[in-house]
Amino acid sequence: MKYLPLNPEIFIQNRKRFTEKMEKNAIAIFNSNDELPTNADQLHKFKQNSDLLWLSGIEQEDSMVILYPDNPDEKFREVLVLVRPNELKEKWDGHRLRISEATAISGIKTIVWLDSIEGMLQPWIHWAEIIYLNSNENDRKSNWVPVRDYRYAELMRQRFPLHQYRRSAKVMKELRSIKTALEIEVMQKAIDITENTFRSLMQFIKPGVMEYEIEAEIYRSFLSQRASGPAYGSIIASGDRARTLHYVENSRECKDGELILMDFGAEYGNYCADLTRTIPVNGKFGRRQKTVYNACLHLHHYAASILKPGISIIDYTKKVGEEATQVFLKIGLLRKSEVKNEDPENRAYAKYLYHGISHHLGIDVHDLGTRTEPVKAGMVFTIEPGIYIEEEQMGVRIENNFWITRNGNKDLMKNIPITVEEIEAYMKK
Repeated sequence: MKYLPLNPEIFIQNRKRFTEKMEKNAIAIFNSNDELPTNADQLHKFKQNSDLLWLSGIEQEDSMVILYPDNPDEKFREVLVLVRPNELKEKWDGHRLRISEATAISGIKTIVWLDSIEGMLQPWIHWAEIIYLNSNENDRKSNWVPVRDYRYAELMRQRFPLHQYRRSAKVMKELRSIKTALEIEVMQKAIDITENTFRSLMQFIKPGVMEYEIEAEIYRSFLSQRASGPAYGSIIASGDRARTLHYVENSRECKDGELILMDFGAEYGNYCADLTRTIPVNGKFGRRQKTVYNACLHLHHYAASILKPGISIIDYTKKVGEEATQVFLKIGLLRKSEVKNEDPENRAYAKYLYHGISHHLGIDVHDLGTRTEPVKAGMVFTIEPGIYIEEEQMGVRIENNFWITRNGNKDLMKNIPITVEEIEAYMKK
């Protein structure tokens, strides 16, 4: 790992939070993700299962976390399962964790090698009444590949059909959406790296630069600050490309007079930042560009003013849509007749703002959490309104990350330049 060691108390607290939600005499088993093939004998870069990461901080493949708070043998109430280090394999694939290293990362004292866990696990399951198994229940999931979690669940049901089973994902959705102060410290580090990178980009960008050169500068800056890399595929969209929400081609020239929308964030310690800024390629907003930008910034500030404990994301999005309608009337994007005659299922403002305003953020960029239940203190959300105008070949989006507090929220990106004046002054340096 490139990042500095995290405080293992993060994962100790997380496991405690999970086991407190378990039913009596229950065992919970978490598996690492699969190593997925590309072609020939090559593999995709390994990405650890987010739930296992949240519980242990372990990034290594073929790992397991087993939690059995009522195990009669206290030593085995928390178990981390790892691949036994093999000298020959390490010559090819690199170092594998030793017991002391794994304990230092996770805070788990009992480490068992994968090739010996089966004989130990069977009696534990026989003693337990309930088995918690994991699955991916992120509402945005669209992948139907039968990954390890689902294969393992099928195997367990075949071997132990008379046990009671529970969904770990249901508990995880509740717990992971609420960040501890220690988790926020790591997220803030990812955000600080992202801020430094944005500031360097404002000095780097000028007419004639290529979108992919900006992407390369982002990657260079992230790695030089010990980030693992980008938290997601960076969007570097100049001119009319900014209207494509997930534009990742990043292949065009940035031209004088255009705006450039940049959506990027660092991953540090497996926690994500998610920033969007829209800036002028030549360092100076045009009159109309400034009008549209300030309209988007107004929506950003309005959304921040109402994103508080108690509101649901559905109601919050509806309120921002109402405000967007008024803003779009003011800047000439909508006519009163269009608003009066709009389809309630396809609001007039949606022609220019056609995505959600916020999503949960954490170990995953689109982190676990609910859209229907009230927002709670401890959650972290993006706030990212946008205005996309086909007739003017222009797209503007502004995004910061907010930690929900008891009475409101805290902008974790408050130090990053956001106003027209701040951006122009910094680019003029």
